[in-house]
Amino acid sequence: MVRDAKVERRTKETDIEVYLNIDGTGEYEINTSVPFLDHMLSLMAKHGLMDIRIKASGDIDIDYHHTVEDVGICLGEALKKALGKKEGLRRYGRASVPMMEALTSVVLDISNRPMLIYNVVLPSEKVGVFDGELAEEFLHAFTNHAGINLHINMLYGKNMHHILESVFKALGKAIDDATQVDQRIKGVLSTKGAL
Repeated sequence: MVRDAKVERRTKETDIEVYLNIDGTGEYEINTSVPFLDHMLSLMAKHGLMDIRIKASGDIDIDYHHTVEDVGICLGEALKKALGKKEGLRRYGRASVPMMEALTSVVLDISNRPMLIYNVVLPSEKVGVFDGELAEEFLHAFTNHAGINLHINMLYGKNMHHILESVFKALGKAIDDATQVDQRIKGVLSTKGAL
């Protein structure tokens, strides 16, 4: 069974196509017109062993906000769609990933109860031309549309690029952990019988 999904979103602000294969090998082709976001999503794909293709354009002449948020929406929808009925899913995932002096912990629950806890303090406002606050905007959109409960805690770090790399690598690994199928689980891992 291939767990993959395609999502397209066209608005007056953005035009986005996303393909996600949860059971991939970490292959990626990402062009969002926001180079730093491309870099972060490439890390997420590679370290999460997901195949991701994203083609996006948007009103980046205004700023990156709409494109970053809408890519988060589409990738979240693709994850939710690819997971289907969630039968046999481990549901919970976690990873702690260092990047140089930075260390981040990511813990998530594929619960269909979206919530983002984002305890990340960035030492500056920008990495190059990328506004650091947009990472949180992406994660909010992704979390809400994937239906996951996501806790991100930066343990320490000084360099903004390193901190965000640590976040996205850990997110990829935690998603890989949570989306594994365990043959011992019959139906979904919930006493309610539904996720």
